[in-house]
Amino acid sequence: MKLSSLLSYVLAGSALSGSAAVAASLEDSDPNDVRAASVYIQPVSASVATTSKPRSPALLAEIRYDVLDPSTAQVVAYEPPEDGDNDSHGSDDSSATDLYRIGIYDPQTKQWLAGTSVAAASNFAKGYSPHFVLTVAPPAIGSASWSYLGVSVRGLAIDAGATRDFGPQATVVVAAKGATPVLNRPVVLSPEGKKAVPEEEKTFLQKYWWLLGTIAVLVLTSGGGGEEK
Repeated sequence: MKLSSLLSYVLAGSALSGSAAVAASLEDSDPNDVRAASVYIQPVSASVATTSKPRSPALLAEIRYDVLDPSTAQVVAYEPPEDGDNDSHGSDDSSATDLYRIGIYDPQTKQWLAGTSVAAASNFAKGYSPHFVLTVAPPAIGSASWSYLGVSVRGLAIDAGATRDFGPQATVVVAAKGATPVLNRPVVLSPEGKKAVPEEEKTFLQKYWWLLGTIAVLVLTSGGGGEEK
């Protein structure tokens, strides 16, 4: 990939890709809420990885978004793979069916940071606009950092009459916390390992009959007559 073309797209990204309203929304956002995700690409099919040494992941796109308003996400930098930038979309040419690995990659640790997806080279052909879907997860309890769950891309045909928003697009999906299952009471087992039968609750008389009987005896036996004159 040519570094000059990538830099030129970065400089002109805010003006040529996305709408001006989206760019303004990001600029007005709190810088602490704005994130940038680097999407990398790596060939995985034999026809692309022709060298004996596997090709390292290369930067494909930069996605900038506001975690409080994911709808403002936009692609601020994009460089299609050289093998996929052709006119062979939908043809029988083997280059159109070459496969690429797409995901969030850390070049420092040389590790993929989230789940990856597979995309054909035809998604990056001329006349098609790549649409990225980035899935993120909110911070866990006791943490302040967001995490990436995965990213995918799909090329959509550009409408011949389109005059705007025909460049790369991005959608950010924030994973919601799943519902907590409602559990019944735990099953109580007897020492023999059988389901214990709950005891029937006793009534007030069944519980305190002895106390009432004692009081009645005391009442009957404590009655004394007056002194004889």
